Amino acid sequence: MQIKMPHKREKGQVGIGTLIVFIAMVLVAAIAAGVLINTAGFLQSSAEQTGSGAAEQTTNRLTTAGSVTGVVSGSQVTSINMSLKRVSGSGDIDLNDTTIQYVSSSGVETLTNQSGGAEFTTSPIRDDDGSLTTGSGSDPVLNADTDQVSVRIDLNQGSAPNLEPLEAGESATMTIVTSAGGETEVRVSVPDTLTGTSAVVLAP
Repeated sequence: MQIKMPHKREKGQVGIGTLIVFIAMVLVAAIAAGVLINTAGFLQSSAEQTGSGAAEQTTNRLTTAGSVTGVVSGSQVTSINMSLKRVSGSGDIDLNDTTIQYVSSSGVETLTNQSGGAEFTTSPIRDDDGSLTTGSGSDPVLNADTDQVSVRIDLNQGSAPNLEPLEAGESATMTIVTSAGGETEVRVSVPDTLTGTSAVVLAP
């Protein structure tokens, strides 16, 4: 009779070097995971801020309400008048933080709704809650889609050398920029003749 001898069990041995390598790999993986999580969070935050800024520039802007007109004196247009309202969906727009870049053959002027330099002036057309009233040191603010404000640009301002009256056939471009960076471009063109008129339509 043949007697079977039991097999000896094989035992694995782990060297100290292998253990150190394993621990190092775990640590590297943990650090890499932390870096990836932090980077992902930073990118997400940056994307949200960029998206929010782009949305504000698109929506927080002004638009004209009706025609842009000019006052004629002699044979020149000496002032520009337009009605503005905010684009639907915009937030509050402070007119004291709004600028108008005026570009004509005379040069470029940046106008503000504040005295002491090249300026445009405003007066309420429709203002249900008094937000466009400038009394008591308050700024004029368009805070509703129904708000409308009249804007006047005097082309004879001594403090603005690049503002000159417009002759017949001349044109100019106005870029209205809100504090959020929203831009609206308005191009005005003077008719070829101004004889016998006191006011003209400069833009439909």
